[in-house]
Amino acid sequence: MQKRPVAPSNRYRAAAEFRTALRHFLRKSEHAARDSGVTPRQYVLLLQIAAAPEGTTTVSELVEKLALTQSAVTELVQRAEQVGLVSRAGSPLDGRVVHLSLTPEGEQRLAQVHDSLGPERAELRRVMDALDD
Repeated sequence: MQKRPVAPSNRYRAAAEFRTALRHFLRKSEHAARDSGVTPRQYVLLLQIAAAPEGTTTVSELVEKLALTQSAVTELVQRAEQVGLVSRAGSPLDGRVVHLSLTPEGEQRLAQVHDSLGPERAELRRVMDALDD
């Protein structure tokens, strides 16, 4: 059986390392979320709300950001609201629009997860910097 020669530089190595680092980051995020008392989906919800301009967003904006259906986001928001992570407030400009923001409890849980992922974010940045275009 003849062995294939190994190429001196593998153009896929950086991409493979990135995918591996990304998957490890996502897995660690899931564990960190659960350790902080939220589901992985709730963590992503809290993150997107907190990152929105002025810390408020709408279900429609979250549908776009989370790439989920309107009904899935609505259910996710309702469950987060039931456990005290998210609050709703009607728009003073449009009665059909509801603005979502984090409660102090939601902010605390998000900070716990975010802080625990510092080393993983650093590793992901390192691997991303090694990617070629």
